[in-house]
Amino acid sequence: MNLYNLYGLIFLFLTLNVFGQHQEDKIYNAVDSFTAHPSAKALQNLTNTEADFWRNPKPKTKDEFLAIVVLNCNKAYYENQFGQTQNAISSYEKAWQIYQKQKLSNYDIIEFCLKPLGNLYTVLGDYDSAENTIKQYFFIVNTSKNYPDTQKQKFAAILNLSNVYQSSGKISLAIEVLENTLKTEQLSNSQKGLLWNNLGNNYWLSSKQFIKNAPQNAEKAFESSIKYLQNEKEQFETLSNSYRNLASMNRQWQQFDVADFYMQKAEKLFLESKNQQPRKLGKLYYEKALLFFDKKKYDESTKQISAVFKVLIPNYNSKDVLPNQNQLYAETVLVDALDLQAEILKIKDPKKALKAFELSFYIEDLLMNSLVYENSKILMQLRSRNRTEKCISIYEELFKKENKTEYLENAFQLSEKTKSGILKSYRSNIKNASAEEKQLLQELQNISNSILKEQQKVELANISEINRFIKKQNEIMISLKNVQSKNADYIPEKCDSKALLSKLENDKAMMVYYFMGSENLYFFILQNNQIGLNHINITHLGIPRIAQFIDYFNKPDAITNDISGYNHYGKDVYDLLKLPSNAAYQNLIIVPDGILNFLPFEALITQESKTTNFAKMHYLLNDFKIAYNTSANIYLNSKTVSKSEKTVLGVFPVFEKTTFELSYSKKELESIRNNFKGKYLENSNAIFSNFKNDAANYSILHLSTHASSGDIETPASIKFYDQEILYSELYNLHINPDLVVLSACETGIGKLYKAEGAMSIARGFQFAGAQNLLFSLWKVNDFTTSVFMSDFYKNVKNDVSYFEANSNAKLEYLNDKSIPNAKKSPYYWSSFVYYGSISTEEKSRNYIYYVISFLIVIGLFLVFNQYRKWKIFTRFSKKRNIKK
Repeated sequence: MNLYNLYGLIFLFLTLNVFGQHQEDKIYNAVDSFTAHPSAKALQNLTNTEADFWRNPKPKTKDEFLAIVVLNCNKAYYENQFGQTQNAISSYEKAWQIYQKQKLSNYDIIEFCLKPLGNLYTVLGDYDSAENTIKQYFFIVNTSKNYPDTQKQKFAAILNLSNVYQSSGKISLAIEVLENTLKTEQLSNSQKGLLWNNLGNNYWLSSKQFIKNAPQNAEKAFESSIKYLQNEKEQFETLSNSYRNLASMNRQWQQFDVADFYMQKAEKLFLESKNQQPRKLGKLYYEKALLFFDKKKYDESTKQISAVFKVLIPNYNSKDVLPNQNQLYAETVLVDALDLQAEILKIKDPKKALKAFELSFYIEDLLMNSLVYENSKILMQLRSRNRTEKCISIYEELFKKENKTEYLENAFQLSEKTKSGILKSYRSNIKNASAEEKQLLQELQNISNSILKEQQKVELANISEINRFIKKQNEIMISLKNVQSKNADYIPEKCDSKALLSKLENDKAMMVYYFMGSENLYFFILQNNQIGLNHINITHLGIPRIAQFIDYFNKPDAITNDISGYNHYGKDVYDLLKLPSNAAYQNLIIVPDGILNFLPFEALITQESKTTNFAKMHYLLNDFKIAYNTSANIYLNSKTVSKSEKTVLGVFPVFEKTTFELSYSKKELESIRNNFKGKYLENSNAIFSNFKNDAANYSILHLSTHASSGDIETPASIKFYDQEILYSELYNLHINPDLVVLSACETGIGKLYKAEGAMSIARGFQFAGAQNLLFSLWKVNDFTTSVFMSDFYKNVKNDVSYFEANSNAKLEYLNDKSIPNAKKSPYYWSSFVYYGSISTEEKSRNYIYYVISFLIVIGLFLVFNQYRKWKIFTRFSKKRNIKK
C-alpha cells in the first residue's frame, strides 16, 4: 500500500469516527467519560456537550433526544452529589420535560429522573411539586403494562408520598397511606422496615396534636422497623434512622442516657452504610448537636454544628464559627444548623445570635425564590416566622438595655417581612411579569383549581382526569420556573418606616400592628412618628380568652342570651390587647395576625356596664374610626379613592324560589341603584362570566350573594347564579376597582395561616388587585345587612370616604329607633370590616387645588388692578403733559 492510499484510509477513518460521528454517540461518550472521573469542574464538559447539540441546526432524532435526557439525569445526579441542589433540580426538570415532549420510551424515567426529582423537591420544601411528581410516576406505573419492577416503583411512590405528606403537615393522610399499605400489600422485610420507620415519624408528629396513644404508637413503630431491618445490610441507613428517631423521642422526654445509647448505635450503623452523602452526614451531626444542646453542653453542640458546616460548605473556616454569607446556598440542613447556633449564641452574645439568624433568613429567601406553588411558599413562611419571633424577643431585650430605637425598627421590619408575604410578592411580581409569565401563572392557577374541584367529588372523582391535570401542571410549573429564572430574583420589598409614619400623620391615624408568635403576642404601636413595642404571653390564657369572645359571634342569640358575659369578655379582651385610649387621633389602623383576623375590634367593650341596651354600651367603635390592613406595606402603598364619578357593578343572584333565596337582597339592590349609576346583574344574569367580563369597567364591585369559608379540606368559595367559584379562581381577574363590597356570609373567613391570614374570598379579590374591601367575618343576616348597606352607600353618595362610611353606617344602625334592641346586638352590625386606604389625600388635594386656584385669582386680580392703576396714572400723566 502506498503512502497516498494510507493517508486516504486514515482520513476516511477520521471522517467516519470523528467528523461523521453521530450526535447520539458524542453525547454518550461525553457521559461515559464524565462518569468515569466525575468532579464538580468536569460538569462543565457535559454542559458544553449539550450546548453543542442544541446549536447544531440539523434535525434531531428521538435517539438523540433520549441521549440528552440521559445526559441531564446523570448530570443532575452528580450535581446533587456535589451539593448543587438547585442545578440538579433544573437538570432533572429538563430531562423530564424533553422526555414528555418528545414522547420517548426505553428508559427508566421513574428510577433515574422522577424519583430523585421528587426527593429533591421534598428536601427543599417544595412539597406541592414533590407531591405532583410522585403522583405522576405512580400513575405511570399503574397505567403502563410493560413497566419494569412495577411493585418496586409502586412501593417507592407510597414511601415517598408519605414523606411529602409528613413534611407538609398532612399527618393523617400519611398515616392512612402507610397503615393501608402495611395491611394490604405483600412486602419484603426491608419494605416493611422502611414503612414502619415512616409510620413512627408520623405517629410521633401526631403526638404534638395531642392524639391519644401517639407517643406509644411511635415507639412501637420504630421498634418494629428495627426488627425488620436489623438483618438487612442494604438498609443500614434506614435502620440508623429508626435509632435516630428513638434518640430524638427520648431527647424530648429528657431521657438523655437512653437518647445517647440510641444515637451511638445510629452513628455506627450510618458510617457502615454505603450511602454517606454530605447532606445526610450533615443531618446526623445536626441531630447530635441538638442532643448536646438539650443537655446544656453548648461547647460540644457548637463542635457538632461546625462539623455540619465543614461537611456542607467548601472552604469553611471553623475559627469564625459562622460561615460567610457568600458561602451559603439553598439547603435546609444549613438553616437548621444556623438556627441552633443562634440559640447557643443567644445566651451569651445576642447580637451575634441575630447575625446567625440573619444568615438563616438569607438561605430561606433563596429557597423561597425557587418555589412556585402558593402552599409551599406559605409553609416556608411559617417556618420563617418562628425565627422572627425569637429575633423580636432579642431586639426587645436589647432596646430595654440600650434604649436604641433602631432595635424597634429592626423588629418591626422582620415582622413585616412575613406579614402577607406571598400576597405582597405576587402583587409586586405580577406588575413586572412578562406576557409569557402572566400567561403561565394564569394557566397554572386554572389547572390547580381544576384539580381542587375534581378532588371535591370524592368517590366520584375521575382519577385519570386528576392525573392528566397533574401532568399538565408539572409541565407548566417547569416552564414557569424557566421563564422566571431569566429575571432578577425577587427581593421582598422593605417597608419604608419613615414614609409609613409620615403617612399615618397625614391620615391623622395611629396603627396597632400585631405579630402572633407561639409564646407571645407582640404588638407595635405606631404614632407621633414613633414605633413602640410590647408583648403579652399567650401560651396559657391569652388565646382562650380571645377565642371565648369570638365564640359570641357564632350564632345570632349567643350575645342576647348572655349580655353581661359579653360585656365582661369584651372588656377583658380590650384590656388584654392593650388598645389605646385617649389617643390624639380618632383614626385607628389595625394590622391583625393569627386568630385576631377573625376578631371584630369595633365591638370590643372599653368600659364594662350593666346595661342591656345595646345602643348604650361602650364600644371601641365609639372612640375610633377603625380600618384594617393585611400589612403595613400594603397600607403604605394603598391608593386613594378615585376622583371620577363612582359607578357600580352589582351582582345580585337572589336565587328566587330556591332554598338559597335572599329576599332582602332586592331591597339592597334598589337602595344602591337609586344612588349610583352602573350595571346590575340580577337573577340569571348574575353569572360568573358576566361579572368577569365587566369587572374592570366599574369603580365599585358589589356582590350580594352566598359565600362559604370552607373547612380544612374544602377551600372558601362564593356563589354566582350559575356556579360556585373558589377563592383561588379569583386570582386571575386582574382588576383595579376603588372598592369591592362582599355582601355575603364569611367572606373574610377561611383556612388560617398566622403569616398570611385567612384563605378567604376577600383574599381572592386582594390577589386580583382590589386594595379597598368591605367584607364579613361570619354568617350575616339578610335583613340587617340590607339596612347597613343602605346607610353605607348613602354616606358614600355624600362623598364620605369608604373608611368613614363603614363607621358611620354602624353608628347610624345603633341609633336607628326603628330597629328593635335585640337586632342591635353586635352580632348584626359588627360583621363587616373595612380593609384598605383611609387617606384623605384626594380631599386635601382638592382643597389645595382650590386654595391655589383662589390665590391665582387673587394674584391675577392684584396684577390686573395694578395694571389698571398704571393705565389710569399714564392717562392722567398724559393729560397733565398736554395741559402743560
